[in-house]
Amino acid sequence: MAQIRYIVLDVEQSIEFYTSKLGFELKQQFGVAMAIVSFGDIELWLAGPKASASKPMPDGAKPLPGGWARFVLPVANLDELVTRLLSEGVDFRSEIVVGPGGKQALCVDPSGNVVELFETSG
Repeated sequence: MAQIRYIVLDVEQSIEFYTSKLGFELKQQFGVAMAIVSFGDIELWLAGPKASASKPMPDGAKPLPGGWARFVLPVANLDELVTRLLSEGVDFRSEIVVGPGGKQALCVDPSGNVVELFETSG
């Protein structure tokens, strides 16, 4: 199982996004500080502003959501999923891109973290 931590702005909003939009299941919730959601072998830790992972570093740097780091979520029908997510107001950083191993699209969670939706070719 892969465990990934995302810094999020709002734990409840993030739980809603990952469970209702991408099919994750809520495994555990620690109030408004943090939640753990899972999808197959992916366990995603959603750390809100009150989580220990969101505390400033010794040099004063503050962990923030966003950037380009991402996990890959395998999907069966990328075109259909992207169409549905767009109709539900989900933001994307890219259109569907076709490469040698399949096709992908980069959607964005409510905090600005990227999720790569990937459909293999063949």
